[in-house]
Amino acid sequence: MTELAPSSTGFAAVNGAQIYYEIAGSGHPLVLVHAGIADRRMWDTQFPVFAQHYRVIRYDMRGFGQTAMVAGPFAHHDDLHGLLTSLGVERAYLIGCSKGGSTIIDFALEHPEMVDALVPVGSAPGGTEFSGDPPKQWEEMTAAFKKGDLWRTSELEVQIWVDGPTRTPDQVDPAIRDLVREMNMIALATESAKLGSEQALEPPAINRLDEIRAPMLAIVGDLDDPNIVAAPDMMTQRIAGAQKAIITGTAHLPNMERPDEFNRIVLDFLKGIDASTVA
Repeated sequence: MTELAPSSTGFAAVNGAQIYYEIAGSGHPLVLVHAGIADRRMWDTQFPVFAQHYRVIRYDMRGFGQTAMVAGPFAHHDDLHGLLTSLGVERAYLIGCSKGGSTIIDFALEHPEMVDALVPVGSAPGGTEFSGDPPKQWEEMTAAFKKGDLWRTSELEVQIWVDGPTRTPDQVDPAIRDLVREMNMIALATESAKLGSEQALEPPAINRLDEIRAPMLAIVGDLDDPNIVAAPDMMTQRIAGAQKAIITGTAHLPNMERPDEFNRIVLDFLKGIDASTVA
């Protein structure tokens, strides 16, 4: 993997929280928003590569990584707006995985003038109703969390999302599983502390997709939860000009499992956006 030290790091005071961020590269801003089972480190194989082309910003959402949760109501898309404002970013490309994907979709609905492209990864818009039975690990995972066994809870979530519904743990790179389990432990500790109250966008994004005008590429792994696999088709049907890409042999975090393929797909998409649309 190409190594690249961030050109700047810091904490931005945003809506009562201290949001940790890292920046590398130069050019048009590109923001990476992590999944709900991860933190900024899930982008380790994207951060240095994308920074060869763009000014890349990655950060820890509140309650994840180095960004502590604080008491009171909040919305992740509001935090993203506050962070970009504090960094002087007027427009950006936005890439988000899972919860990060729904966050950038919400952001695009609230601040369309700031969005030049959207790349949701393994994401469904806020308000999407999932069908079918819950994952087979769900009851054990819930019981483990109630008992305070965060390691076991995290392992079961890794099975649900990183392994996916059709693979066993030994079929997935153990280094990826270990990192996600570690990152998710921080998020679970935050959840256990019962601080903060996340506010959903109203009306939800699922009812407003036709408002999105920015170019969109929805990426999904073919081994993800069937509801997630179906989401890009729904978005391409309802968002003018939206495209989709499937990365085979991956589940919820295709950027970690197939980084070279993921990076190529994203960079090809962004380079294909007419430079005249970028302010």
